Amino acid sequence: MSYIETTASYEKMQENGTVRKVHERYLVDALTNTEAIATTVERLTPYVSGDLNVSASKTTKIAEVFNTGDRFYIAKVDIPTVNEKTGAIKHNISQWLVGGTDFNDAYEMVLREFNESMADMELVSLAESPIVEFYPAKL
Repeated sequence: MSYIETTASYEKMQENGTVRKVHERYLVDALTNTEAIATTVERLTPYVSGDLNVSASKTTKIAEVFNTGDRFYIAKVDIPTVNEKTGAIKHNISQWLVGGTDFNDAYEMVLREFNESMADMELVSLAESPIVEFYPAKL
């Protein structure tokens, strides 16, 4: 499983009634960039009346996706491991995409995931992400 970020540009109707070209980012659970682009086009086509262009796709370092919601946040989580031979602690930073209605909702989701895990984890940072939608893998 890999998460691929795509960037799509199209003309979007604004709240004030004007039409403006936008560039939006999407996260797709896909095996290849080609599959991610095709999924993005397939999912957006019903909502776009003009030209739709997926201009970029790249593999991300996101390891997990939790609770898709109105907004998305990137949580950087430290999952320390201990080297059994030397006793040294190695800090492994994992990135999670967390959905929520606001920052506090996303923060609560991270804490719930910590409580459900057996691993010792620490939240390093939580910031709003430019990703506007997550498209899970097709089953």
